[in-house]
Amino acid sequence: MAIAATVNLGLVLFDLSYVPWRDFYQREFPGLTQVYDPIKGIEPHRDTQKYLNTVNSLKEQVNQTGLQSPQTAKLLDELRRLSSEMIDTNPFEIANKTGTLEKIKNRMRDRLGQESSRQAFFIFWSQAHLSAGRWQQEINFFNQTIQPLIETNYYRRTGENGEFINDFWRIDLPFTVLFGLEFLARTFYISRRHSGIRWIDAMLWRWYDIFLLLPFWRWLRVIPVIIRLNQAEILHLERVQQQINQGFVANFAEELTEVVVIRVLNQLQGAIKRGEVTSWLFHSDSRRPYIDINNVNEMEAIANLLVQTTVYQVLPKIQPDIVAILRHSIESVLIQSPLYRSVQNLPGLGNLPTELSEQLATQVTHNFYNALVSAVEDPVGAKLVSQLVQHFSEALGSEVQKKQTLEEIQALLLDLLEEVKLNYVQRLAREDVEQVMEEARQLRQQALVNQVTSKKSVLPTSTPHRKRG
Repeated sequence: MAIAATVNLGLVLFDLSYVPWRDFYQREFPGLTQVYDPIKGIEPHRDTQKYLNTVNSLKEQVNQTGLQSPQTAKLLDELRRLSSEMIDTNPFEIANKTGTLEKIKNRMRDRLGQESSRQAFFIFWSQAHLSAGRWQQEINFFNQTIQPLIETNYYRRTGENGEFINDFWRIDLPFTVLFGLEFLARTFYISRRHSGIRWIDAMLWRWYDIFLLLPFWRWLRVIPVIIRLNQAEILHLERVQQQINQGFVANFAEELTEVVVIRVLNQLQGAIKRGEVTSWLFHSDSRRPYIDINNVNEMEAIANLLVQTTVYQVLPKIQPDIVAILRHSIESVLIQSPLYRSVQNLPGLGNLPTELSEQLATQVTHNFYNALVSAVEDPVGAKLVSQLVQHFSEALGSEVQKKQTLEEIQALLLDLLEEVKLNYVQRLAREDVEQVMEEARQLRQQALVNQVTSKKSVLPTSTPHRKRG
């Protein structure tokens, strides 16, 4: 089917090129034009064909009776009349070959050295000009220079619809029937193979094959032909397809990312301006009921989680640092005392103050940590901590919702989001999205290589021997 579509596309391109390139086909493949001219409604133009027939009659008459015979003079007079009529009526206009007529006139003027093409034809087809030993030379000039240009002219018939006759549909009809049957069969098979896909959806799946069925815009068949050749592995267009997809995805990703990010930031700015952020955080909007999905105050839960993490995970790790800070603080206070300096001067007691300060700092830190752990683990202490967190959240929400504080926070947040929006868009405009797509492709290839390598590594390297017994 890919080869059939390619052959059909070749015929379509030939049909589209036939009229513009008819001169080339007529010169190089005259038999082809005789066969294909009727399909395009092309036939010899009566006026120019009559002109060439008269020239042929003149050649025969000269061979029979010579240049000075009355019959020859009559034919020369007819050619002068036909030349003048050709210049006046321009029979080349229908075939859009007015330029060919101008070329004929210019060559005839240059041959005779005349400024008027009418006068040049009049002199050329005269007994006086041809009989002075120039008959063979001049008729050869006409045969080689003028006649091929006149032969390119034609008349193209017009149909009842006002358009030129074009019977290419007779050649294209068998291909269209073949492609139509194949399209129906293939889409029906797809709809049966994939459950949940209707026949119309399968047709849309093969959208590019529709171009093979259209009786107009036939040049669009290049799309399904390329796709079919690639699917049949006659052409290998993976690199081209990859570049097209990468360019499309890069442009789409850039536009989509900008729109999504800017839209999200605009929504946040609008929520801040309407005061919805604080109502969401502190559930203070009494006009609209707050929807709770888990019967948990998330702010208090987060605060309790932070307290638990700080007590059990963070403080044990930083306890040496806290001891060092307390010891330094105690030593800084004691060093200013005269008693401390006196004790340092006593023999054998110089390190006593330092040891006391270290023990004191360690003991204070240890007692403070144990107190925190006891407070957290003790039901009463835990209740007090929870009450503290709740009161802290309520006090913070109350203070934040004061008009002056709320307006200042909202203004700062709006400015922050505006800065993020401007900086993000500028950075995204400077960033080469295609480079990002190339990096993503390399990562996918590397992941695929790693996956293949890992599969090979788990394969057994030797076959275990079967035990005999």
